[in-house]
Amino acid sequence: MENSAVTPTLRIALVGDYNADVIAHQAIPLAIDDAAAVLELPVEYRWLATRDVKSSDDLAEFDAIWLVPASPYENTEGALTAVRYARENSVPFLGTCGGFQHAILEYARNVMGWEDAAHAETDSEGRMVIAPLACSLVEKSDTIELRANTLIARAYGRDSIEEGYHCNYGIADDFAAELEAQPLRVTGWDDNGDIRAVELVTHPFFVATLFQHERNALAGRPAPLVQAFLHAAAQ
Repeated sequence: MENSAVTPTLRIALVGDYNADVIAHQAIPLAIDDAAAVLELPVEYRWLATRDVKSSDDLAEFDAIWLVPASPYENTEGALTAVRYARENSVPFLGTCGGFQHAILEYARNVMGWEDAAHAETDSEGRMVIAPLACSLVEKSDTIELRANTLIARAYGRDSIEEGYHCNYGIADDFAAELEAQPLRVTGWDDNGDIRAVELVTHPFFVATLFQHERNALAGRPAPLVQAFLHAAAQ
C-alpha cells in the first residue's frame, strides 16, 4: 500500500469581539478561505472573544493568531495576552487596524519597558504610543510604500500598494522615533512618512498593518498577506 502524507488542519485564532456589522469581520473568513484554497491547505478558524483570553493556555491549541479590527476591545488585556503569546512563542501573528495598534502597545510595555505605554482611545494617563491621526482614515484608501526584502514586500511582490482603512488612531510621533532602533521594524509608510506596517525581524512571522488588506476578499481579490500568514502557519 502506498503511503500518502495527510496535511494537518491549521487552526487559526481570530482574537477580537466579533460583530457581523464590521466590514473587516465580514471579510476575514473570505480572505482565509481564499488563501487556503490557493495554498491547498486545510484551515479551520475560530473567533475568540477578548473576554475569553485570560491566559496563554487559551491560545495553546492554535497554530497562528490574528488580532482582528474593531477596537476598543471588550478586554484589552485579553488582546495584549494574545500578542505576547504569539511574540514569545514564535507563533505566526497577524494584526490589522486595532490589532496593529495593540501589537505596538504590547511591544512598548513588555519589550521596551514602557510600563505606562497607553492608547489614546481608551487611556487618559501614561505615555501615548497610539495617538489620534492628524486626518481620519475611516473608509479611506491610501498608497503605502513597502521596505524591500521584508515579509510584507515579498508577500505583495512589489514595493508600492494601495489599501483601505477604517481607523482614527496610529503610532504617536514621539514613539515612532523610538522604534528606529528596535527589532520591531517599520516596513510600510504612507506618502507623508507615517507608519502603516511593522514586522518583528526576530520572529518567523509577526506582521501588523494599520490598513485592512483582508477587505480585498469582499471584492474577489486576493489578500497576499493572508496567504503569507497561512503559509507561515503551515511551516
